[in-house]
Amino acid sequence: MSFELYIAKRYLLARQKQAFISVISLISILGVGLGVASLIVVVGVMNGFSLELRDKILGINAHMVASVAGGALHDYREDMKKAEAVPGVLGATPFVYTEVMLSSPRGVKGVVLRGVDPASAGKVLALPAEMTAGKLEDLTAPGLFPGIIVGRELADRLGLALGDTLNLMSPAGKESAAGFSPKVKTFTICGLFKTGMYEYDSTLAYVSIPAAQELLGFKRDIVTGLELKVADVDAVDTLAPLVRTAMGGPPVYVRTWIDMNGNLFKALHLEKTAMFVILVMIVLVGSFSIITTLVMLVMEKTRDIAILMSMGATAKNIRNIFMLQGTIIGFVGTALGYGLGLGVALSLEKYQFIKIPGDVYPMDHLPVRLDWPDLAVIGLTALALCFLATLYPARQASRLEPAEALRHD
Repeated sequence: MSFELYIAKRYLLARQKQAFISVISLISILGVGLGVASLIVVVGVMNGFSLELRDKILGINAHMVASVAGGALHDYREDMKKAEAVPGVLGATPFVYTEVMLSSPRGVKGVVLRGVDPASAGKVLALPAEMTAGKLEDLTAPGLFPGIIVGRELADRLGLALGDTLNLMSPAGKESAAGFSPKVKTFTICGLFKTGMYEYDSTLAYVSIPAAQELLGFKRDIVTGLELKVADVDAVDTLAPLVRTAMGGPPVYVRTWIDMNGNLFKALHLEKTAMFVILVMIVLVGSFSIITTLVMLVMEKTRDIAILMSMGATAKNIRNIFMLQGTIIGFVGTALGYGLGLGVALSLEKYQFIKIPGDVYPMDHLPVRLDWPDLAVIGLTALALCFLATLYPARQASRLEPAEALRHD
């Protein structure tokens, strides 16, 4: 152990005349620790919220959507084979998209209607796992009326249950001498789903592709587009041009989940950055306490510094003593913050004791995700601020003149 580190520890652990300085050192450690702990918990919650929201969105939506500009896909089965042949694409399924009016004996509601293929939808969408009643294959089961799957929130709002019938009114109607008459078709509820996202559970309904085509009055077997699932959701921007090239034919455009939800995730990223900056201020307050501690210690130890310098200690040695003391405070505070922050974050993740309203947010508890790069940035930021806080007091201590310091002793 170098004499610089030895003296720094002795000054830090002083318990007699410097008791007040020791208290300030403890406050500095607590300030840094609370700042680091707050950063770990908040960044972990923000990461968990973003990931949970992404999983919810990608559970009900595809990673990519391929469509034809200004029209519909005619030979969509062949296009599915071409898209699935692209390396990195795990599956493709056709869909029909429209907005209709849903009416039942207990109310009327505008909904987004999606026609899906039960045979291939399970390879792309997480809808089968979100089903709370019935199965996706029930959409094509024989019956008096075609089947329909609705969200749990929509069913509760209109008082619907399995086996109930409802009417869908399509904007694709007929114009007669009496005026425009929309097309109305009756469906039987064969399934219910719950994603946990109120917007989807209250406005989304699924039918089979043939039923959707008949409701919309399609004369041919065409679909709105293809939904695709990829192996790496973060590589969709790279795969989109490859899928577009593989499908060829008419002008095809491919939208990724990032394109369709870009503003939302940019807002979350901005909020995470803002929270990081705000909470770094807490660490900064702790680092200012380190400056106060060292300045007071320099004033208290003026005679000791002069004696050390008269015994041969250089200005660099004196500077290192006080820099080491501040660094020790920062290191202990950061370690304390890691212990407290990780403990709180892991407890939140395991016990979920903080509940949030599920009808406002897409989850009913605070999710937590701890990423090692973020933890490393937090630790390095705290240590860097604490180290910078030592520079001024250490510089002032190293500039003391021994003769001047001992003149009044």
